[in-house]
Amino acid sequence: MNKQQLIEQIQKKQSFLCIGLDTDIDKIPQNLLATDDPVFEFNKQIINHTAQYAVAYKPNTAFYEVYGAKGWQSLERTVQYLRNNHPDIFIIADAKRGDIGNTSANYAKAFFNSLKVDALTVAPYMGKDSVSPFLNFDGKWVILLALTSNAGSKDFQYLNVGERLLHQQVLQKATEWASSEQMMFVVGATHPEELGDIRKQLPDYFFLVPGVGAQGGDLQAVAKNGINKECGLLVNSSRGIIYASNGSDFAVKAGEEAHKLQSQMAAILKENGLI
Repeated sequence: MNKQQLIEQIQKKQSFLCIGLDTDIDKIPQNLLATDDPVFEFNKQIINHTAQYAVAYKPNTAFYEVYGAKGWQSLERTVQYLRNNHPDIFIIADAKRGDIGNTSANYAKAFFNSLKVDALTVAPYMGKDSVSPFLNFDGKWVILLALTSNAGSKDFQYLNVGERLLHQQVLQKATEWASSEQMMFVVGATHPEELGDIRKQLPDYFFLVPGVGAQGGDLQAVAKNGINKECGLLVNSSRGIIYASNGSDFAVKAGEEAHKLQSQMAAILKENGLI
């Protein structure tokens, strides 16, 4: 999916919602445990009730890798289910990869050629040669960690590097590696004022914004500070949607929560003249 296609989906669905499929087998309804693949069955039902409200899904691969080969199979089935039933959905593997060049090249093949996701989160700490292998795939995206939503982001991301903070330097340097047609940035919803500064620094790039909902991020503040002339935002919610209920109505409740966010997003898009 290219940038224009993503923008068209945002306009069509009146939404910039990304749903995180951070599926924990200890939190899913007990009745699903009797199925052959409880994680996939949970994901499938969540997707069935939320896909009309979302433009993207973001499985965090740790929640699948923890179960070894069976967990990876659940992830593959989830991606394939989305591809077969919702080909307009943007699929992000939240794996936070990044290593020396030949290792990154194999990570890229694993996610883009084998798993067939649209985008991959990548850590920038090792620099250009650890990121560039992910940029060698047509139609695929790198989503680079910039300013994350966790409390520990203050440990390094706010350090002064010359006249810039470290995360600002990462953003500036990364724009030399790829345009807004192939790279996005992770900017946490728990930093709304910094999000505004980053938007000024990078007016044309998409931002993947985690932290709305369970982590305390506010959608209105994110939109006020981060929206651009093309929307330029994918706002992620995970626990607040997929664990809205732990009963047999879990998928219905997830759909209701997704619809609430989509309705707010539609209003924001209209206020900004984007739909």
